[in-house]
Amino acid sequence: MADIDAARKAFNSFDADGDGFITAAEYKSLMAKHGDFNVTETVAEVLIKQRDDNGDGVLSWDEFWAHYSKA
Repeated sequence: MADIDAARKAFNSFDADGDGFITAAEYKSLMAKHGDFNVTETVAEVLIKQRDDNGDGVLSWDEFWAHYSKA
């Protein structure tokens, strides 16, 4: 079972502006900080879309946790 505290920390790392959502730009930016320059904003959009249950183009905490906790 996934650790909710670790998941929250990961979510907050992606959510750079602290608005409660992960955008494609935030996703791309964090991946670049970790040395993965292959994640373009387009790639990030596709990854988010795969987990974006309500189709608003961003990941909320609930959407993030739903997929994180399955891992």
